[in-house]
Amino acid sequence: MASQAPGSECRKAAQQADQAFMDRFNSGDIKGSANHVYTKDAIILPPGADMVRGRDEIARFWQAAAEEMNITRVELSTVSFEEAGDHAHQIGRAILTLKDTSQVEAKYVVIWKREEGEWRWHIDIWNLNV
Repeated sequence: MASQAPGSECRKAAQQADQAFMDRFNSGDIKGSANHVYTKDAIILPPGADMVRGRDEIARFWQAAAEEMNITRVELSTVSFEEAGDHAHQIGRAILTLKDTSQVEAKYVVIWKREEGEWRWHIDIWNLNV
């Protein structure tokens, strides 16, 4: 049975993980932000590119993508969040601020998974609003 309780342990952990990702990314620790939130065997599905598997490869992907797009800041916000057992899914919006101060908006879906007692991003897919 799915739950959308705003005060659930899973939702609170997800909010903390999202905040940690933003804090690390926005301070320039892009690889650290990815290493902190993804499961060991996570998969990302970037738009117009092949799937990327594994936390280390995902960290390298985000480092390269941030440099290529000149991303200086990321803001994530949750639109909906539901949990079921050891998994949850989140729909959200992201605002990416670029070096020239312009902003790009995106939408995303993250499947969360409990790994070693921690809630982490397991599957991540997004696309830009262009």
